[in-house]
Amino acid sequence: MRLRLPGLSRRQVIAGAVGIVLVAGLVAWAATPAPKSYRTSDRMLTVHTGPGDAAEVTLDTTLYLPKSASADHPAPAILLAHGFGGTKQSVKSDAELYAEQGYAVLAWTAQGFGRSTGEIHLDSPDWEVKDAQRLIDWLAAQPEIAKSGNPVSANDPKVAAVGGSYGGALSLLLAAQDARVDAIVPMITWNDLVNVFLPGGVFKKQWAGQFFGATEDPKNPQCGRFAADLCRAYLDIATTGKATPAAEALLRKSSPSSVLDKVKAPTLLIQGQVDTLFPLSEGDANARGIAATGTPVRVAWFTGGHDGGTGPQSEVDRLRLLSGQWLDHYLKGNGPAPANSFTYSRVSGLNAQGRGLVTAASKVDTYPGINSGGTAVDLSGAAQPIANPPDGNPAAISSLPFAGLSSLLGSSGLADGISQEIPGQHADFVSAPLGAALDTAGAPRVQIRVASPTGEATLFVKLYDIPGKGAPTIPEGLIAPIRLTGLPKDIADAVPMTVILPAVVHRFEAGSRIGVTVATADSAYWSPSEPAVYTVAVAGGITLPAVAGTPIANPDVIWRYVLAALVAAIALALVAAVLLARRRARRIDRSVAAEHVDTPLVVRGLRKEYKNFVAVAKVDFTVRRGQVVGLLGPNGAGKTTSLRVLMGLTRPTAGEILVFGHRLLPGSPVLSRVGALVEGPGFLPHLTGKQNLELYWQATGRPAEDAHLEEAYDIAGLGNAVHRRVKTYSHGMRQRLAIAQAMLGLPELLVLDEPTDGLDPPQIAEMRKVLRRYATGGRAVLVSSHLLAEVEQTCTDVVVMHRGEVVAAGPVDDIVGDSPTVQLDVSDVDAAEKVLEELAGVRSVAWSGGQGLVVDIDGTPRAEVVAALVRAGVGIDRVTPRRRLEDAFLSLVGGDTKASGERE
Repeated sequence: MRLRLPGLSRRQVIAGAVGIVLVAGLVAWAATPAPKSYRTSDRMLTVHTGPGDAAEVTLDTTLYLPKSASADHPAPAILLAHGFGGTKQSVKSDAELYAEQGYAVLAWTAQGFGRSTGEIHLDSPDWEVKDAQRLIDWLAAQPEIAKSGNPVSANDPKVAAVGGSYGGALSLLLAAQDARVDAIVPMITWNDLVNVFLPGGVFKKQWAGQFFGATEDPKNPQCGRFAADLCRAYLDIATTGKATPAAEALLRKSSPSSVLDKVKAPTLLIQGQVDTLFPLSEGDANARGIAATGTPVRVAWFTGGHDGGTGPQSEVDRLRLLSGQWLDHYLKGNGPAPANSFTYSRVSGLNAQGRGLVTAASKVDTYPGINSGGTAVDLSGAAQPIANPPDGNPAAISSLPFAGLSSLLGSSGLADGISQEIPGQHADFVSAPLGAALDTAGAPRVQIRVASPTGEATLFVKLYDIPGKGAPTIPEGLIAPIRLTGLPKDIADAVPMTVILPAVVHRFEAGSRIGVTVATADSAYWSPSEPAVYTVAVAGGITLPAVAGTPIANPDVIWRYVLAALVAAIALALVAAVLLARRRARRIDRSVAAEHVDTPLVVRGLRKEYKNFVAVAKVDFTVRRGQVVGLLGPNGAGKTTSLRVLMGLTRPTAGEILVFGHRLLPGSPVLSRVGALVEGPGFLPHLTGKQNLELYWQATGRPAEDAHLEEAYDIAGLGNAVHRRVKTYSHGMRQRLAIAQAMLGLPELLVLDEPTDGLDPPQIAEMRKVLRRYATGGRAVLVSSHLLAEVEQTCTDVVVMHRGEVVAAGPVDDIVGDSPTVQLDVSDVDAAEKVLEELAGVRSVAWSGGQGLVVDIDGTPRAEVVAALVRAGVGIDRVTPRRRLEDAFLSLVGGDTKASGERE
């Protein structure tokens, strides 16, 4: 049989076929994985380490070696270090990427972690740094590793050190200790551990606790696999909130700050903007210290960090491009030397393709530091008393540092800030609304005055973005702790002091206000135990630094446009031909069924077939105003397929769906009168519930006043939770937010697929009330659910599907029908039993506890049963039919809860 497409000429068919083949070829080429161009080998290497090389540790290593590498064609090497708490497996994907680019990569598990022996010394020059030097020695002995050509030493391979966090500090300390390192790429790491864990002299207790609680050792339950000297230092600091000189010396021994003048390897410094552990100030100190000696330094900031993971994919691509350029030049000698420039980025919006956040990157020719220039903004607010609570409890929440530990281990933690201030424990100073948007990139500065009856105070200074609408936020959750001494008792005698706030990259939108809050206790930090009342005031305003950067494109933009243009050009002729043929073959029926213009939903003869499978055979039902209709059926009955057709997500094979009389097609304008939750909720976690809903509504292009946001909040029962960030929501709150999203615009028909999925009983009860409320006022709800008891209590009507067909439809009471069994609550159980056992037609009587009897009346009218009991002097408190919707459902589907051979 010859198949011919209607309205297509032979030439059009051939052109379309060629286009399909070319597109299919491109897709297949892109999807087919390329063969690996490297090989790997695992080794347990024993190295001499520690003071005087007196100790031995065994390190778990993997060498990724390009297949092209040989003694005749050696490859440059990369030492790839992992983050704290990780192992060599944590950096596997990066190692594979570098190996594909022609580098020999040696990844290893640092001592004290994983299968490696030894203890954790926090990148001590005597231990972990010396371990890395021994690994360089091992690389130098491999014939496939390129040598630097040093005439003095043959033990000098061409090698770079790359690592993030714990591994980043290692690369800095290694470069300072071993001149054989040719380039380094330290990422999201520290400069001075004293500043990190005691910023402003205040102990960062939660982050420190996570470090010392991240390892486990039965022999040392207090500090796990940490070395004894570090364990003692931590316990002392955690107890007193202060570091002894000995503890500070120990921490500084593992800090690059004291050896930056010895770093001669060209350095690409990458620091995260979403990082309460190692903020931008740590990267800034490293950059300035290395550049002071004339060593090439390039700085890049990105919208990620220990509290925000790697950031969007565009950031990953940008950082990989920068790293590739740096290593290609300094290890392979390719291309000109990269400029000592500075790049940074900020979140600019949402990806239109639904791929999360979009960032806008900018470039500056030279690194300006975090304290460059700035715009002064006035703050208002009188001097205010604030109370320091005893033992720092209760304490404000500015961020959740403990959640960021997952980033140390290689995944995303919480980003930008949860914030909660405690009444009476903070003072607020606020600017007027901004007349225009204001961008800041760097460390804001504010002057404050403080008085204390004890002469001392520990305070936490915070920058707030207070939008015209929405909840105030602390950019990236970053705050400035300060410990002050020598304070006067009277605020009139207080001298202004400058507080440098953490560096941020942030845009304050027009209409927003800038706030500075000074608080007395924060959950992430140590606080004095003695209660006291301080007085604080601002002296002037706040200065917000800015950087005049030039926007740069994401590195993957060009090839995406080229590929898109190529595919578009290939497909253009085919699409035009098909559209023309369809236009000739048939015209879309846009007529309206007048008899159903006021009926929310009419489904007639619906059928959906796939290649070898019938998902929906024949479905007919109607949803009218004021109804809550439950769509029931066993797995595979066709419920979800029917809902997908209803929402225009797929086309039916036959039949039609009328929504207010309009025949439904994908993209039909009448869908604006329908709200739906079919594929599950998806929200941006860093935004509040309200911001998510506003953003969703803006995407519809409809006027803001048509959203009826407040009514949707009220119906869904969101309350004040709508102003919290979605990442703090429970599963139940996410479901309710999804219901609210479906209710935006107060659509006349609401379609929900399993809205109670994953909710606990109290949440299900609340959802029941939500759906009932919504159906009032002439609206209608269609809900698919497998919880029959809930459907029975919630819905006015049900539609029961089985094997792709409707087997029953109508009011719940009609589907349930008359009950053959009743529950009787009587005054005298024994007397009632005797009467019922002698009554004709009663098949059985069973006691159900208390004053209750379950009676199988076998069709006997309930009135006769009641009359017989009354005549015998037995009082009756309640008569309840025992048949449930579940009984009716099972009788309709024959007990088959899985339609054999079918699927949704």
